[in-house]
Amino acid sequence: MMDVVGNPPVRISLWDGVEVTPYCEQPVAIMMYNDRMALLKTILNPELYWGDLYCSARVGFEGDMARFMQAIYLGISEKEKISLLRRIVLWMGHRSTFNPCYKARENIHHHYDIGNKFYRLWLDREEMQYTCAYFSHENMTLEEAQIAKLHHICQKLNLKPGDTVVEAGCGWGGLARFMAKHYGVRVRAYNISKEQIKYARRRAEQEKLSTQVEYVLDDYRNISGRYDVFVSVGMLEHVAKRDYQELGDVIRRCLKADGRGLIHSIGRIISGPINAWIEHRIFPGACPPTLSEMMNIFEPNALATYDVENMRLHYSKTLEMWSRRFEQHRDEITQMMDEEFIRAWGLYLYGSLAAFNVGELQLFQVVFGHVKNNNIPRSRQYMYHFEHDEATVKTRLTVVSSETE
Repeated sequence: MMDVVGNPPVRISLWDGVEVTPYCEQPVAIMMYNDRMALLKTILNPELYWGDLYCSARVGFEGDMARFMQAIYLGISEKEKISLLRRIVLWMGHRSTFNPCYKARENIHHHYDIGNKFYRLWLDREEMQYTCAYFSHENMTLEEAQIAKLHHICQKLNLKPGDTVVEAGCGWGGLARFMAKHYGVRVRAYNISKEQIKYARRRAEQEKLSTQVEYVLDDYRNISGRYDVFVSVGMLEHVAKRDYQELGDVIRRCLKADGRGLIHSIGRIISGPINAWIEHRIFPGACPPTLSEMMNIFEPNALATYDVENMRLHYSKTLEMWSRRFEQHRDEITQMMDEEFIRAWGLYLYGSLAAFNVGELQLFQVVFGHVKNNNIPRSRQYMYHFEHDEATVKTRLTVVSSETE
């Protein structure tokens, strides 16, 4: 069984008292199997079943979950380099991806409509950003880094007062409000999560931004109108790869001739489906692309890529902070959710942290525009004006945090 996942430094304790220790390294964790069937299911399909067995407490665990998951990812990546079976699995994963509008709504509801109070406990308190933060300075808090991320996106888009912006997949609406408030633009933001749209509209009213920001409960495929800017942060992971050209067609017809756009997405270096347990339990329908696969959005629709940034290490630090806050608020989360849910989400956060740490997952920001658009800056200096003054980030942060990062 351990050979399947690359022989990580883990001690296994079985229900009958037998223990299996790693060959040479000091173990980073101990796994306790409470029954024979749990062990057999792990041997049959560790990627799918181990998570469920852990969440249901049929497999106990002691040790550093982040180091354990990192060791698993490193071990699997070595095994997969020569695995014909893996290539077949990846091919089947590409064939089976299917995410029409009705299915997309079901998938989003599964993950995002589980209660805003839950997310508020461990995301940043200002805008509830559930995407990678940007640590332009080493000692930033999560709140400061998320504000820096919003600035970074706005700077890349070269926003100007009066610009019209369409956002595909707006989450709790933080980016749309931020662009309107600090850059003087008008935003129409689309989302298919009822809970998030309800929250976003309420915040816009409270901040007197309802005349500048419109939140639309609808699928990105139904975007209408023409805009100076297209932006999508954290939505592409939920778009089926077979729909990339259709997404590109939406962008092509809604983006003005001299417009510019940005897509921010979790990605991969090697193409393939997401981890089976994550897809089953946490993110149904998720499918992070490679950078070359993202080009299927742009190139068939005469859209040119002008800038690409890989923010993988920023996401590692973001996940480290999310995981820490999740643990700090475990008692409060316990009052909302059952133990199986808490175990699942803890595993998801630590597993994601490990995946970014070892390079299994990446984070791409791609800036683009129409291929004939010459109204673009010749250098990248315009993207970094706010970073030269750390106080700029702090003055944008209206929430005062008393929690130690």
